[in-house]
This record gives sequence, structure tokens and C-alpha cells, in this order.
Amino acid sequence: MPDRNDRWKKEREAIRATQIAFDLSMETQYSIKRAALAERLSPPDYVRKLLGLPYNKRPVRPRLTVTFRPEDLELLGQRYGVAPSDFIKIRERAAEELIKAAQQKGGEGP
Repeated sequence: MPDRNDRWKKEREAIRATQIAFDLSMETQYSIKRAALAERLSPPDYVRKLLGLPYNKRPVRPRLTVTFRPEDLELLGQRYGVAPSDFIKIRERAAEELIKAAQQKGGEGP
């Protein structure tokens, strides 16, 4: 089990980190995102690699994050025939739909 002091040290370092947003053309952003995916990196890790900074070679937990408003959950609950409060079931059904769409597009990789 990791040392508690080590964990707090990493959290303190994260607090001191500075997030920078780059205003890049859509074409440039698209190119960076595609290259990151091709190398199986997150776009931020790919940017760090391009800039010669340390980066995670493999995402610890690769995931796609989307923010849903309460009205989105209401619509998805209706779509999937479940209560809007049943977030777990909505997430499962949405994941199934995303996987199916990716497979139809030929985008489901290894």
C-alpha cells in the first residue's frame, strides 16, 4: 500500500500544476487528437511528448468522459426505458450504444 505521505505529496504537486489552454485551429486540434489516438496516448500526453516533457506512456485508466446535465439524464432515461436517477443503467446502455456505433464505423480497435 502506498505511503500516505507520498500520496499527499503528489496531491500537493498537482495543486501547484498550471493548466494551459491553447487556441489552435480546428485542423491543428484534429491533427493532434488523431496522432494521439494513433499512438494510443491522450491528447494532453501527446502534447507533452511533442514538447519534450515527461508523459504517461499508457493511460492508467483510459476512458471517455462526458458531462450530462439533469435534462440529459431525463432524455436518456426515456430513451433507454429506465429511471433518470438510475445513472449506472444509463451509463451501461450508453456505453453499449457507443460501442455499437464505433463498430459500425469500423473504429473498434484491439
